[in-house]
Amino acid sequence: MTDKELFLDIYRKNITREGSDRLLDFLENKSDFFTAPASTRYHNAFEGGLLRHSLNVYECLVHYLERERVKDTYKLNVSDETAAVVALLHDVCKVNFYTVSYRNAKDEKTGQWEKVPYYTINDTLPYGHGEKSVYMVSGFIRLSREEAMAIRWHMGFSGIEDKNTIGRALEKYPLAFALSVADMEASYFLEGGE
Repeated sequence: MTDKELFLDIYRKNITREGSDRLLDFLENKSDFFTAPASTRYHNAFEGGLLRHSLNVYECLVHYLERERVKDTYKLNVSDETAAVVALLHDVCKVNFYTVSYRNAKDEKTGQWEKVPYYTINDTLPYGHGEKSVYMVSGFIRLSREEAMAIRWHMGFSGIEDKNTIGRALEKYPLAFALSVADMEASYFLEGGE
């Protein structure tokens, strides 16, 4: 199964609320979600990297939420739909965000200079990161407060916001903390060397 087929399978099985079909149509036909990189150079900076990252975060979040201690201590019982929504869509802010440019680089084998492609940012909707994803997803489907906060604060303490604000948000919304952990695990452990 390809990454796109896996994403579509998870999405269609779990995300069924009103507007989900329009959101999926946007992702498939009006965005580069399935081909975009996840970053310009830090993790999954390759074609399809955003899709692979979203699937990695989903897998990490599902495994995190299955832990008995998480269920018992935080009383965090998350529906399959909520887990799919926050994990698969947390980085929707990165669709139609990257463009391919070219730069000169020396071929190590031949010593010749050649033009090589690389990703650069072309942010046509400068609305932040997590909040931009919440804004974009909310244009199609209704998010619960917990889902919106999880997507908004998924960067955790690696975000640029005031650390006290981040701490309060992660404490008040355990799903936000769980998604942040899943995003970090995916970005640094699963994808860091890619």
